[in-house]
Amino acid sequence: MALVLSALHVLALGVGLGSVFMRGRFLRALRSGPDPRALHGLFAADTLWGLAAALWLLTGLARAFGHVEKAPEFYLRNGFYWIKMTLFVSVVALEIWPMVTFIRWRGARRGARPLPGFDRLPGLVLVDDVETALVVLIPFAAAAMARGVWLF
Repeated sequence: MALVLSALHVLALGVGLGSVFMRGRFLRALRSGPDPRALHGLFAADTLWGLAAALWLLTGLARAFGHVEKAPEFYLRNGFYWIKMTLFVSVVALEIWPMVTFIRWRGARRGARPLPGFDRLPGLVLVDDVETALVVLIPFAAAAMARGVWLF
């Protein structure tokens, strides 16, 4: 079980990083207007990003608190665990605006209506870039955590 959870956790990171990066590329492709192909790619990348985040969260919680590898105390007494969680929660908090926006865009597209808030595209690109950078930082905190750096 520990092996499967660990592999799925790492796989979720790879899928998540790739999808949030691609979502940023599709957002940039929309700068010239709401192109249907770019929107399709954006929505596909966004869906993968959401699935990866859910898998990442579920496998992480199972690993930390399911007594399958290290005891929960190892995580709770590790400063890098808290840094990793802070980075993850920051990504989740930043994701609220894009998530709501893309849900509205999907609905507008199905109803053949203009995309609400499309004029805020530059802000969405910035949020995606920040999320991508935070996701890149998380494995560094995880590596330090796994090696028991900064136990208290």
